[in-house]
Amino acid sequence: MQEVSAQGWLTLGFLLVLVFAVGWFGSFVTLPKIPTWYAGLTKPSFTPPPWVFGPAWSLLYLLMAIAAWRAWLLPEDPSRDAALLWFAVQLAVNAAWSPVFFGMERPDWALAVLTALLISLSITVIQFFKLDPMAGWMLVPYLAWVIFATVLNIAIVTLNRSPR
Repeated sequence: MQEVSAQGWLTLGFLLVLVFAVGWFGSFVTLPKIPTWYAGLTKPSFTPPPWVFGPAWSLLYLLMAIAAWRAWLLPEDPSRDAALLWFAVQLAVNAAWSPVFFGMERPDWALAVLTALLISLSITVIQFFKLDPMAGWMLVPYLAWVIFATVLNIAIVTLNRSPR
């Protein structure tokens, strides 16, 4: 990796603020619902305790920001720009999940958001791997977590279906 300019370090700062702002927004919507609505849901046995989510997402957001920064540091190129666009898309979709699942109390609709996240994130990971394998690997834990979140979301929907 080349020497990083002042603009490069500012970009890292911007990316850190951006991804952690998404996390903060999600927490703002989520935290009030954990002891109330979420506590009343039937959850599968493999549901992590609520305290796990904050540290897990903090690490994932840190890795996401650094991965995007590594991609941004590469020479301007249409494939780099496309990868960064996909990163922005998946981040926007990520930001939509908490308001749907917790804010609207719609785990069923949140599955559609997770599907869009899995698609956009998978494309992002593939694009990052092509540009910078280290950046791609930095997104693999995030992809694994989103897959786990999808399985957990499906189980919550299934366990909380209203009788017809």
